[in-house]
Amino acid sequence: MKKRIKLLTIFLLMVLILTTLSFKDEIDHAGAFSNQVVQKGATGEDVIELQSRLQYVGYYNGKIDGVFGWGTYWALRNFQYEFGLPIDGLAGQETKDKLVKASKYNREFVKKQINQGKNFSHYGGTDLSSQSEGGGKTGGGGTPAKQGTPPQQAEQPKQPTAVNMPNGFSQNDIQLMANAVYGEARGEPYEGQVAVAAVILNRIDSPSFPNTVSGVIFEPGAFTAVADGQIWLTPNEKAKEAVMDAIQGWDPSENAQYYFNPVTATSKWIWTRPQIKKIGKHIFCN
Repeated sequence: MKKRIKLLTIFLLMVLILTTLSFKDEIDHAGAFSNQVVQKGATGEDVIELQSRLQYVGYYNGKIDGVFGWGTYWALRNFQYEFGLPIDGLAGQETKDKLVKASKYNREFVKKQINQGKNFSHYGGTDLSSQSEGGGKTGGGGTPAKQGTPPQQAEQPKQPTAVNMPNGFSQNDIQLMANAVYGEARGEPYEGQVAVAAVILNRIDSPSFPNTVSGVIFEPGAFTAVADGQIWLTPNEKAKEAVMDAIQGWDPSENAQYYFNPVTATSKWIWTRPQIKKIGKHIFCN
């Protein structure tokens, strides 16, 4: 009889523990996002949480501002790719559930920083008291573009390379640049592909252009690959290596900010630019 009571007691304790855990899980999920699908162009609380969670696991290093722009879009696509989700750039229920499991979101902390007008980081594995503040080219993580590296991150089993990206560039930046290089110059010699990546970096450093990777690439009319959709092609390893070589300092374009194919160019203006050199089919100029 005593044995039965003991077993019954153990059983009831296990049920209580499981019920508590289940209830906690429901609370966590109930407080995460709304039921709406979050997509490019959206603004508000859902986007703030989306950006914060993507930054927590190292996929987003832009400004947490509640505006779903290209930077957020590409960060979300990369997250979906790495976690085996449909790659559509939409934060639907399946994607949001995966984000909730993979990250943590301190709403009070994030909202406080936003209300105080601060740029800040919200990375996994970094104590809140050590989260950086202050502006930078990226506007996020308090880390200027091309200066330093983001804080050490945790809980990234499927994307270890995002922890120490070179010169402050995020995994999202490198992926987007690789897409641009592949879409613009996949038929060019390797030196020419590095030169295209270098042009993107040269524009970021110039006050005449946007100061982020996504801003430069998606500036209206800037790149043919964006206009004709080839930016969405999956880049090969050669394109990614070209991006890394450019980030590490190799600039075959010799500081060029423009390039064009003289056979296919339709702009008369581009011919007026001072030409520097020709690599493959592209002429690089300023």
